[in-house]
Amino acid sequence: QVQLVESGGRLVQAGGSLRLSCAASGRTFSAANIGWFRQAPAKEREFLAAIRWSGSTTTHADSVKGRFTISRDNARNTVYLRMNSLEPDDTAVYLCAAGSRDYLSKNRTAYDYWGQGTQVTVSS
Repeated sequence: QVQLVESGGRLVQAGGSLRLSCAASGRTFSAANIGWFRQAPAKEREFLAAIRWSGSTTTHADSVKGRFTISRDNARNTVYLRMNSLEPDDTAVYLCAAGSRDYLSKNRTAYDYWGQGTQVTVSS
């Protein structure tokens, strides 16, 4: 079993920045991928970014490229999502997920473990 706990979400004004954290515990995931997704009310879950736990390879969705950046700290078993220039449309629950494919995937079905999410609200 793997436990993922997100944190860092809060209310922020448009144009502001946030850094979300995803802390992993439980089974060793040295070869796993970690992805960030978000889900807004009445919308499909949207892929944002993913990173290889054991390397530096990353991928970002075109919709957030240049504003959002994924990174990791292996010593802390934590993956981060830095979000800049936030807009009201970024309001959503942000979730991290872990998967064991040998490639980075933007598909939610490639991830086996999910956290509970952290709420990000961007006011105009």
